[in-house]
Amino acid sequence: VQLQASGGGLVQAGGSLRLSCAASRRTSNIWNVGWFRQAPGKEREFVAVVRMSGSTGYADSVKGRFTISRDNAKNTMYLQMNSLKPADTAVYYCAAGRSVAVRSTSAYGYWGQGTQVTVSS
Repeated sequence: VQLQASGGGLVQAGGSLRLSCAASRRTSNIWNVGWFRQAPGKEREFVAVVRMSGSTGYADSVKGRFTISRDNAKNTMYLQMNSLKPADTAVYYCAAGRSVAVRSTSAYGYWGQGTQVTVSS
């Protein structure tokens, strides 16, 4: 499966952005689809996941501010990001995989190209 991430940009603290991840084929009920992010000089970290079952999970740092969802008809996953903080600045990647260890990068075999999110203070 090929993934195409989009929707990044520059936003002020407190603002919102919605990221999209378009898949080349159906992902629902087949793949866990997650978002990760990587800030300069830091390791790639888990942000959110929507499992093949439809259940979701979030990193503590984004819980209550970010919402992950998927549109099965469009083979597209979204990450709605509200109340953004400068600490959210990073390149955001979407990924697809089948392992149950959904918070680990090693659980994903397919990655999108990344989209830059910059939050100014």
